[in-house]
Amino acid sequence: MTIPAHPLRFDRRVAISAGSIGLLQLGMNHVAGLRAMAAESAQTLPAKHKAVIYIFLSGGLGQHDSFDPKPDAPDNVRGEFAPIATRTPGLQICEHLPMLAARSEHWAVVRSLTHPYNEHSVGHHVMLTGRTETPPGFDSNKPTPHDYPSLPSVISGVVPPRNNLPPAAVLPEKLVHVTGRTIPGQFGGQMGWKYDPWFIEASRFKDTKYIHGAFPEFGFQRWEGAANPPNYVFEAPRLELPHEVLHDRFSSRLDLLKTLDGQRRALDAAGNLGEFDLARQSAVSLLTNGGVHRALDVHAAPSEVQEKYGRNSFGWSLLMARQLIEAGVSLVQINLGNDESWDTHEKAFPNLKNYLLPPTDRAISALIDDLEARGMLDDTLIVMAGEFGRTPKIFTFTGAISKLPGRDHWGAAQSVFFAGGGVRGGTVIGATDKLGGYPIADAQRPENMAATIYQALGLPRTVVWKDRLDRPHHVYHGEPIAGLV
Repeated sequence: MTIPAHPLRFDRRVAISAGSIGLLQLGMNHVAGLRAMAAESAQTLPAKHKAVIYIFLSGGLGQHDSFDPKPDAPDNVRGEFAPIATRTPGLQICEHLPMLAARSEHWAVVRSLTHPYNEHSVGHHVMLTGRTETPPGFDSNKPTPHDYPSLPSVISGVVPPRNNLPPAAVLPEKLVHVTGRTIPGQFGGQMGWKYDPWFIEASRFKDTKYIHGAFPEFGFQRWEGAANPPNYVFEAPRLELPHEVLHDRFSSRLDLLKTLDGQRRALDAAGNLGEFDLARQSAVSLLTNGGVHRALDVHAAPSEVQEKYGRNSFGWSLLMARQLIEAGVSLVQINLGNDESWDTHEKAFPNLKNYLLPPTDRAISALIDDLEARGMLDDTLIVMAGEFGRTPKIFTFTGAISKLPGRDHWGAAQSVFFAGGGVRGGTVIGATDKLGGYPIADAQRPENMAATIYQALGLPRTVVWKDRLDRPHHVYHGEPIAGLV
């Protein structure tokens, strides 16, 4: 299986079609969001819709304080949280994940994922792309065309769209540091900008005070406690016709486009604008497709459903992911927590206990229940990881405003959560040493996690994408995690 990667030509032909977009009054933000749909999609779809929801915890979840507790370790390693039993005999997790503990028959944990980096940007790149080595030309301060393509970008390139929806989406926001620095690893990179994923910017606010978390119920500042951005709104941008463009006028505009198309063909009969035309057709279809609007509107869900997920950015994001998967999207990445919310350097235990773990526990449990009730759980793999784990030892760093301890960055070990998608519930893959610092059994790499995602989507091991020089690039760079499914 291969995909084309043709360069775009900004000449008179493109200019005419660009004018067509203007006539339709489609904003370029809509076109940009639909670029991934420009790939040729004449491939045969599988009989069942296989899907993946990748929950990314920017900042890094501590393994000791979630899925790999060390109750027999010293106090400065064990931390403040106690382990609790799950429904699986012998499997214990953090006391602040009680709802997931009650559903352990549906999920598994890999306690031994490892990579060599302790810095946020390179850790993000590694875990968002599934590639351990950094590419030549990598810049930790910004995305570049040298970056490996993100997992959603790869899926955008090799999985055909369903129901006129992009194969992959990312929500509720891009990963942008409060300083304005955009995190690398989120985009098409070496595949090209046209394979950037569909970013659904639903969590909208501007803030410079380092406010984090599940707004508006569980927002917090790391050192001060509860805080939420003023005028916070969670709502996906609507894909719709401008109010002044009625459907009959819209049809007339489409008739005019036929004339423009004829002019374009006369200018350059041999020109290839298939990619642009497909994006335009997709945009038109999205604008008139009520099902797409429903998938993006979490507030239209029944009140009891929203309550079950949680009326906050964590719950709404996972609810939107379920609706998008049900509508036909193959992979949804959810950035659960803005601006490295899980970076628990200080005041780690109050922040995890009060603001981070409760909405996560509730939202993921609701997602599992919802998918199971709808008959979708076996065909939808849920994966949850961060850019790294946290240090075994607790410490209070110099300059900590709260004067309360936390854990530092730790790429050597993290726990990765898997549910649905045929995962063997109650399974534990791998193990860390008695301090939770290094894998001692079944060490896994980001490549293994990525391969597990690709396998869940039914991608063959031979699948490749081709760059603009027609060079093939493998999608798989490791084996799927053995024993998980």
